[in-house]
Amino acid sequence: MAEVTLQEIPQRGRDLFNKGSLAFERGNLDYAIDLLCNCVIAEPRFLHGRKYLRAASIQRFKQKSGFLARLSSQARNLPGIARVMSMRKAGKHQEALALLEKMLTEAPLDTRLATLFAGAADALGMHEVAVQTLEIARDHHPDDQEILKLLGQQHLKAGQIKQGREIFEKLNALNPRDPDSIKALKDADALESLHKDGWAAAAEKGTYRDVIKSAEEAVLLERQAKAKKADTDLDALIEDTLKKLEQEPENINLCRALSRHYAEKKMFNEALGILEKAQELSPGDPELDNAWSAMRARKFDREIADLKAESRADEAAAKEQERDQFLFDDLQERVVRYPNDLSLRYDWGVKLFENDYVDEAIQEFQRAQRSPKHRSSSLYYLALCFKHKQQFDLAVEQLTLAQSEIAGMDDMKKDILYELGAVLDLVGRPEKAAEYYKQIYQVDIGYKDISRKIEKAYKK
Repeated sequence: MAEVTLQEIPQRGRDLFNKGSLAFERGNLDYAIDLLCNCVIAEPRFLHGRKYLRAASIQRFKQKSGFLARLSSQARNLPGIARVMSMRKAGKHQEALALLEKMLTEAPLDTRLATLFAGAADALGMHEVAVQTLEIARDHHPDDQEILKLLGQQHLKAGQIKQGREIFEKLNALNPRDPDSIKALKDADALESLHKDGWAAAAEKGTYRDVIKSAEEAVLLERQAKAKKADTDLDALIEDTLKKLEQEPENINLCRALSRHYAEKKMFNEALGILEKAQELSPGDPELDNAWSAMRARKFDREIADLKAESRADEAAAKEQERDQFLFDDLQERVVRYPNDLSLRYDWGVKLFENDYVDEAIQEFQRAQRSPKHRSSSLYYLALCFKHKQQFDLAVEQLTLAQSEIAGMDDMKKDILYELGAVLDLVGRPEKAAEYYKQIYQVDIGYKDISRKIEKAYKK
């Protein structure tokens, strides 16, 4: 079962999410968790809602977390776990999933609850749902082999072959003599090879039906794997969607789908037109407004590319200025329309910073850091703003906080550590700066000019 978006769930679910996310941003964690939990129990495939629920639950858990609190939480979970096992045995996987959702609000980092949740989701065919919860568990228990094994399996079942293979590679590195890990990695290699060779070749060998449950699923995966649909396929999709839209003229999802099909054929005027129709049907819908803005930007990019291809450099430059002005003005207007949308606040802050409105950008990033999605990057940009104003102590504080909140070494953390070292270099603390540079160097020697910086530090 595929993930659903906010616009695809019923109005009650949308109301629960909107109220819950707003309560979370305001720090009212108990109320937020109650609303968001009801939302995802009603709509278990709404991954975005569960992301907020888990973030709120983890934040509350950490506020009151300690050894005794964790012990008490585990003890309280025992009767619930017994009920879950009984439900699963009776085939009541949906009820088990709902109960586990509630239990995870109290103990969001409990690996046993995470594995039970993944098992219930797997039984319902909700592999993306299982992946989401297991990924959160892995973030806090990176070497838990049971979590890794389940996560790898769910990635493969969700068709996420590359991610599954990477998980099994790590599992193999942790336990290279485990026969199950070795077999799982080989299976993932075989699946990845099938994708690289193409499904047609796999069909000739008679192998892919051992992996895919039905011929219909194989066709679907084959189509999804294509980078670009043929024009004939797109024409058929457009014609089919138009017919459906005639029967359901107020179906917003059909409007969105049709706009995507038009965009794939570079028919941007038609794509914008159908989105404008959707906006009339559902005024004040932020996702539709965002989709229209993104489509308008794609049209600009296409026009600029065409002008450059025709060697009309001056006209291309003028069109680029027009596009940049549109992006600035449009984003500003949407922030005014949706003042509580923290994602827009973050994007607006980036745009202000890029245009040297540093003080205004600071205000936006201070608001945007309340969003779990943009927390780390908002702190990072706040530091860049303070660095621009030569308020280096404030920049160091923001960067130190940001890097402490990221468990692994992803691209964002590398950027934060690099900038932390750069600011410390500016204030005459090269030895401390080198400590942060070394953290990057140990995992990614090719990151920016990190190799040169480390060589310079050792020469000193």
